[in-house]
Amino acid sequence: MPGAEDGFCHTDRIVGSIVDMAGVSRAKVLPISRLPTFVDSGAGASPSWTVFCVDDHLAFTPSFSVVGDLRLRIDGDDVRDLGNGTYWAPACLTEQDGTPSLACTRYALRRVTARLAESGLTARIGHEIEFALFDAATTEEWSAYGLNAVLTQEEFIERLLAAASTAALPIEQVHAEAGLGQFEVSLAPADPVEAADNAVLARALISRIARAQGLRASFSPMPVAGGAGNGAHQHVSFTEGDLPILSGGPGPHGLTPAGGAAVAGILRALPEFTAVLAGSALSHLRLRPGMWSGVFRCWGLENREAAVRLCADTAGNPHGANLEIKPIDPSANPYLSSAAILGAAHDGIAGALPLPDEVSVDPADLTGAVDLLPTLPSDVLGAFESSALARDLFGPLIMEALAAVKGYEHAEYREKPVDEVAQRFRYAWTS
Repeated sequence: MPGAEDGFCHTDRIVGSIVDMAGVSRAKVLPISRLPTFVDSGAGASPSWTVFCVDDHLAFTPSFSVVGDLRLRIDGDDVRDLGNGTYWAPACLTEQDGTPSLACTRYALRRVTARLAESGLTARIGHEIEFALFDAATTEEWSAYGLNAVLTQEEFIERLLAAASTAALPIEQVHAEAGLGQFEVSLAPADPVEAADNAVLARALISRIARAQGLRASFSPMPVAGGAGNGAHQHVSFTEGDLPILSGGPGPHGLTPAGGAAVAGILRALPEFTAVLAGSALSHLRLRPGMWSGVFRCWGLENREAAVRLCADTAGNPHGANLEIKPIDPSANPYLSSAAILGAAHDGIAGALPLPDEVSVDPADLTGAVDLLPTLPSDVLGAFESSALARDLFGPLIMEALAAVKGYEHAEYREKPVDEVAQRFRYAWTS
């Protein structure tokens, strides 16, 4: 834990944050002198924090009301330097006595990671962060994946890489994306909880640097109606003992039986977890054919329209074989989306599910032959609320809170004009 010997100024501050069911980061700030208190006792947080909606409406439930208190607690070893006297750490929700709250999404991911470990499995996750910079580009100076696009914003990229180095955030690459003013940052794979922490940190750094340059970063699934949506893809790999399960096997492209079962488990569970992965009132605008959003419930080698894209173990893939899970968007809580994917993979492995046939072409060309993920609110929420796997992974409190939040958001905003909703929530997921 950092201490006075590190040269802190009395105006320095420590920020601890969680991510709620709407995918929004909520935080408390303490003077740096109170860092030990943040670690040992935490900062107070009403249980209602768990049912904040994207518009700050409180979707109260029997378990989450005005009564009670939780604590936001951080670990001193997790503190990162954001620069200019601001330090940050991911927080956990605990009860007053310090035990983990069953409403804590970070704790839920820890539980799922521990479940994998009990089966002899280890997972690593690398997050991709897509965002759009506003007041940053015009159609005359932008090309998808363009050299001109990255050079136009080279000061932003320079500052981002410098801040990432200070904060120990492992950025592997930055590139311009397909949408106007859109970029993607790829993070190195890490332990699932650390990887989710890194995703939260990356958004904070991107948002902070954009503001410092007079820009605004949007992590909305659809910043502009009719435009390119932002994704939050996750690259997932698994080892059993010391051996990878997505390569070196007798199956297609080197998949082992366990690797094929992991793919099958994810595909089987995706409809149940659409509310978790892409559950906002804007998510359906991105979750469409032709958007490379993984709306087709299938898998394929390097197939960018498939929900699960296999990246095989080749010389061009230094981290080895992994699965890219494409339907996830930035409105998702990264702890819950990671827990859902890992839990579904583990369920497939435990059940020795057979690998479905590969789709090696654009699924849209196979008219009606490949299922689409649900996008109607009733289907999305119904599949989630009836999911035994979701209840097993998350527990009743997270299930209750997430269903209440997503139910309100869909009822309130799905039928409103798309332009109005996209504009209102353009910066809702900006840190």
